[in-house]
Amino acid sequence: MNSQTKLTAQALGEIADRTLAYYNQHADDFFAGTRDHDVSQNMAALLQFIEGASPFTLLDFGCGPGRDLKVFRGQGHIAVGLEGAARFAEMARSHSGCEVWQQDFLALELPASHFDGVFANAALFHVPGQALPRVLSELHATLKPKGVLFSSNPRGNNDEGWNRDRYGAYHDLTSWRRYMTAAGFVELMHFYRPPGLPIEQQPWLASVWRKG
Repeated sequence: MNSQTKLTAQALGEIADRTLAYYNQHADDFFAGTRDHDVSQNMAALLQFIEGASPFTLLDFGCGPGRDLKVFRGQGHIAVGLEGAARFAEMARSHSGCEVWQQDFLALELPASHFDGVFANAALFHVPGQALPRVLSELHATLKPKGVLFSSNPRGNNDEGWNRDRYGAYHDLTSWRRYMTAAGFVELMHFYRPPGLPIEQQPWLASVWRKG
């Protein structure tokens, strides 16, 4: 699907429901397949730019089963998870011991100026391009002044659509910058993952942004 295709409210709701149903159905397999993934580079990229003294108050946006929440908590931070899939939210609470909010990405209720950092690892690409400006503005609002947002998304040619009952939007760097700067963020850095490979073998675009 072209990212310019206009989606109805009903279509947006169906996208969220179908994607969350996929994750609820495959939650155990997903946890087993991702629990040993090393995203320490991504976590360090977020933390290095947060100003002030640790511990930080962090939102793990799309926390899944809680792998990274547990690490943030182990580092001494006050980590809160946000997850749309009920099974993942339950698993994240049990695995990490952290507070986890079950919220649909397209129906967020976030406190204003609350978090030092937002960690959106492999999450924001599930937001259709049409809804992304609103979601990013809500993440901007929940950050404290000069707060930091990290995102990592599979990159592409600015198209979006279904992949095994999961909806994804695949932006290139230029498109992602446009969305982020329009939402009031200032770029701090970007890189491609996994590290140490030629760029054609690095499907993930990671970037770090400060609340402007």
